[in-house]
Amino acid sequence: MLVTRRRLSAFAGGLAVSALAVSLTLGFAAPAEARDAPLSVVTTTGMLADAAQRIGGDLVEVRALMGPGVDPHGYRQTRTDIVALTQADLVLWHGLGLEVQMTGLFADLAGRLPVIAVGEAVPVDLLLEDEEEVGLPDPHVWMDPTIWTHAVEAVRDALIEVAPNAEDELRARADVHLAEIAALADYAKGVLGSVPENSRVLLTAHDAFQYFGRAFDFEVIGIQGVSTESEAGLARIGELVEFVVEREIPAVFVETSVADRNVRALIEGAASRGWRVSVGGELFSDAMGEAGTYEGTYIGMIDHNVTTITRALGGETPERGLNGRLNAAM
Repeated sequence: MLVTRRRLSAFAGGLAVSALAVSLTLGFAAPAEARDAPLSVVTTTGMLADAAQRIGGDLVEVRALMGPGVDPHGYRQTRTDIVALTQADLVLWHGLGLEVQMTGLFADLAGRLPVIAVGEAVPVDLLLEDEEEVGLPDPHVWMDPTIWTHAVEAVRDALIEVAPNAEDELRARADVHLAEIAALADYAKGVLGSVPENSRVLLTAHDAFQYFGRAFDFEVIGIQGVSTESEAGLARIGELVEFVVEREIPAVFVETSVADRNVRALIEGAASRGWRVSVGGELFSDAMGEAGTYEGTYIGMIDHNVTTITRALGGETPERGLNGRLNAAM
């Protein structure tokens, strides 16, 4: 029960930090026009960094602590991270028990600067429960673009609080980005809808795709639980081998931020039973792609996942794809 106690403590602490940060934010507000340098915004995940940069534009300088391939569930801050955080004008973290190792640090920082748990802006009735730990939320809300808009709006509001004189500019950029996310959600629903109903089974390394499954009508199975700190045992892999063979699942998926050993064990187990299951591709779950690439943006991350899943499971994607549509609309 060690993981459970850590996540319970982290979630409770996150709620407290979030409430405290809201009360403190106004006191730290600084007019954008009075600053010679951009606002320093430090985020935990790349998804939050992308939202802050898209909305803040040249008013902000954004740094994400967790880069491509980094697992936020087990991430511990470095000395460099602590320096960056203490010198920031605004700190954005996800909350909902995601950054379980850093909750105490954010509680300490909240008394000195604005520290916002952005994921906790998502309405409680939209949150899914952690299937392994009753009473705790599944933190992977970015997997449903429609739900992610609540987090993006929270980023917008946090930036407005620290740069109130730039409110019109920040709202305008946020509106553009929110429209892109709405287009992403519509596109994903249409493309994933082309996957045959009996093939809509998404089996991945860890349980990060439940919001995705609910949004797009997929059965989602993670070999590990919601947190990558839980390990899949032999019994669990054995059960999933039986499932894959019985359902004739054609493809399973690895993730960029999670080791693929359990997925490989599953494939080997199915092969020993006479069923060939392939790796359908690599998905972005807890981290985005490399900076400067399309997959290194929130839109690109989800678009990549949608395309990879659709093609591997027998659906169809248009030749131009979402990226071409967005570029044509700009």
